[in-house]
Amino acid sequence: MPDTIIQVNQAMFETQLDRMVTQKVTEILNRMLDAEADEITGAARYERSGGRKAYRAGHYERELTVKAGKMAVRVPKLKGAVFESAVIERYRRREESVEEALIDMYLAGVSTRRVDDISQALWGERMPSQTLS
Repeated sequence: MPDTIIQVNQAMFETQLDRMVTQKVTEILNRMLDAEADEITGAARYERSGGRKAYRAGHYERELTVKAGKMAVRVPKLKGAVFESAVIERYRRREESVEEALIDMYLAGVSTRRVDDISQALWGERMPSQTLS
């Protein structure tokens, strides 16, 4: 039996894993937003229904920063109704835990420049010093 050693590049494995998790979470969030739009309109996409309350008018992309990184979410637009999601608050750009971590770092006395560097390393997004202040 040959003695073969399998070597795994840990950094590459973690990067691939992070990318897969971000992709799946984005997929799930998009499905949840579509289900909410179906519920608000009273009909599924492309479904003809007499009880329809509103119509779909496409979607717009929004970037959301979460623990897993930055993701692009497709938020549905509606005609005849306002789309308000229970999943993502209106005008929300960062997950609450990300904001709490930024506030904790700032309150602990970490400089705004250092918080900016740490946020770039953790979430892939720079936080301007004006936002932190």
